[in-house]
Amino acid sequence: MEDDHPTAHAVRQRQSSMHPILAMLQGGDRRSIGKSNEVVVMVLKEPELFDALFSGMLTDDPVIRMRSADAAEKVTAIHPEYLEPYKKALLKSLAKVEQAEVRWHVVPMLARLPLSKSEQTDVINVLTGYMNDRSSIVKTFAMQALYDLAERYEAWRPIALLHIKELVAIGTPAMKARGKKLLSKLNRLTTASTRTGFSAEAERCVLSKTRVR
Repeated sequence: MEDDHPTAHAVRQRQSSMHPILAMLQGGDRRSIGKSNEVVVMVLKEPELFDALFSGMLTDDPVIRMRSADAAEKVTAIHPEYLEPYKKALLKSLAKVEQAEVRWHVVPMLARLPLSKSEQTDVINVLTGYMNDRSSIVKTFAMQALYDLAERYEAWRPIALLHIKELVAIGTPAMKARGKKLLSKLNRLTTASTRTGFSAEAERCVLSKTRVR
């Protein structure tokens, strides 16, 4: 009988131990966000649910990972402070997830974090690494996040300019269109006098045209 099959038994075990909010996000495929928006509403009403939602981004199920990331990104667009306790997990674990649909949402969350100088370097390295992703969506979102960080942290504006210019030169039409708008904004922020605000590390990176070490 099907009920005695090991796979069916394993599925039942996972379902019985799964947090209800993650159970809402399972099923179907990655082309649909399922009940992600319903979960967003629930977490906004009950912020303590965010912990379970965040854990969904680290599960083995790619559908739950994607939908959890979608919901978490939407929640933190309103409450970015929810991310602070999970900073280490974002930088060390989620940033390494290769699933494109997760990266789409991790990228803007990285740009929302309050960052120390060393953490800024970590995030810049992640984002510039994403510039080589196979997904044009990941690249476009990484470009936007670089701009967002450059807007907050003046010393990283040359790095953002460098990498956005590269994508504008070689990217898809959509990437080029977004990149040109971001470059226009960055050029208004950046003048020759901003060189005095460079960190030594950022300046070395610009001169060598390599990622920050």
